[in-house]
Amino acid sequence: MHTDVLIVGAGPTGLALGVDLARRGVDALVVERADGLFPGSRGKGIQPRTMEVFEDLGVLDAIRAAGGDYPVGVIWQDGQRAGEHRMFDPAETTDDSPYTGPWMVPQWRTQQILFARLEELGGRVAFGREVTGLDQDEDGVTVGLGDGGSLRARYVVAADGGRSVVRRALGIGMTGETVDPSPTLVADLRITGLDRDNWHIFPPSGEGEGFLAICPLAGTEDFQAVARFPEGSTVDLSLDGIRGVVATRSHLAPEDVTEVRWASDFRPRAALADRFRSGRVFLAGDAAHIHSPAGGQGLNTSVQDAYNLGWKLGAVLGGGAPAALLDTYEEERRPIAADMLGLSTSVHRGEVRRGDATRQLGLGYRESSLTEETRTSAGPLHAGDRAPDGTLGEARLFDVFRGPHWTLVAVGVEAPETPDSVRVVRGETQQAYGTGLFLVRPDGYVGWAGDGTEAGPAAYLARFGPR
Repeated sequence: MHTDVLIVGAGPTGLALGVDLARRGVDALVVERADGLFPGSRGKGIQPRTMEVFEDLGVLDAIRAAGGDYPVGVIWQDGQRAGEHRMFDPAETTDDSPYTGPWMVPQWRTQQILFARLEELGGRVAFGREVTGLDQDEDGVTVGLGDGGSLRARYVVAADGGRSVVRRALGIGMTGETVDPSPTLVADLRITGLDRDNWHIFPPSGEGEGFLAICPLAGTEDFQAVARFPEGSTVDLSLDGIRGVVATRSHLAPEDVTEVRWASDFRPRAALADRFRSGRVFLAGDAAHIHSPAGGQGLNTSVQDAYNLGWKLGAVLGGGAPAALLDTYEEERRPIAADMLGLSTSVHRGEVRRGDATRQLGLGYRESSLTEETRTSAGPLHAGDRAPDGTLGEARLFDVFRGPHWTLVAVGVEAPETPDSVRVVRGETQQAYGTGLFLVRPDGYVGWAGDGTEAGPAAYLARFGPR
C-alpha cells in the first residue's frame, strides 16, 4: 500500500493531523498499534488556543457539547469542607480572544470527536497495525509492520507517544529531567458520595498519607482521581488497590468506588527530542516532547504541532510549495515545545500559576524564517503573531480564516491582487490589528505584514504560498 503521508499513532496529535490533511485532499493513512482508541481521560484540558484550532478543523461544536468548565476546587479536612481553591486565574472574553479558560473534555472523548471528523472527511485509521521499523530513501519511506507486511509513504509522521518506536528507529535522542520522582496514579472511576459541582482535594494527612484529588469529568458520569505516592512505591491499579487509596486519604468508604474504568501510573518528567525531523520523517506530540500533566500543556502543544505541520505538508504535496518549507516545522515548533516544557515543569513545582501563559494565546513565530515584517513601525499586531479574532467590516475574522487557505486582511489600506485561492477581507478599522496589510497563514498566524505601499504579499506567496 502506498500513501502520501503515513501517520503513526491515533492519539490527539495523529488524528488532528489526519483531519487537517484530509480537508486538504492529501492522501494520508493513520495506523494505530492498539485495536481501538485510547480509553482514558489523561489529557482533559483544552486551552483557548487549541479551541481556536478546533474551530478551524470543524470540531469545536462537538468539543463544547462534550465538555464543560473546570469546577471550583473544594479542600477537605477530616471529612469537612475547609476551603476553596481556584485552579486557574480568571480571564475575560474579548472580541479578539473568544475562548478564555481551559475547557474540560476527557481525552478519550476528544479522540472520538477527531476520529468522527476524520471519517467524515474520508480519512482512514487502520487499527491493530504495529510499526516495527522503517527505511528511507530519496523518494519515500518504507515502514515495516509487526505482521511482516510493509507500507510505503512519501512522508511519515511519528505521533506514537513518549516511547515512540519511530523516534527510536531513527536514533533520535531525548534530553530531559525527572520533574517529580514520586509515582502518580491517575484513574477514571465511578464514585458515590461526592458532588459533581466541585473538584475535591484531599491534602496529605499528618500520618504521612499522600495527596488525592478527585475531579468530576465534564460530560460523563466519571470522576478522574489523581494520587501521589512516596518515591519507590509500587502503585496497585486494581479495584481493591484504588479503593484502599481513596478510603485511606478521604472520608469515602471503599465501596463508594463502584468501578475502575481506566487506570495508569507514571512518574512526571519533561523531555525534548534532539530533533523533530530526520529526512522524510517528522516527530510530533509526545514523540517529540513529554510534559508533566500540570498546566495542561502536553495535549495542546501536540495538537498545535499537527496544525503547524499539516498545512506545510499539504502545500508541498498539493500546492506547489518547495520541499524546503518542511524545514520550518522543526524551526518553529521545537522552541515552542521547549518553552512549554519549562512552563509545565514550573506549574508542577508551584512556581507559576495557571493563567495567561498556559492559555497559549501569546505564542507565535516572530523569529521564524517564514515571518516577514516590512513596516518600520509595527502596530499592535506584528508578523509572526497569532492573528486575532474580531470584526472587520461586516465579517467575523475567524469565520473568514476557517478553512485550508491563506487570508489577506486589509485594514485602512487597499488590498492588492492575490491568487484566487487567497481569501481577502477589507475594512477601515480594527483595533487589534491597527492599519496595514496582514497575510494570515492557514494555521492562523501572520506570515507577512506591510503598510500597503508595496507588492509584498505576491512576492511572499510566490515563495511559500499558493499558486
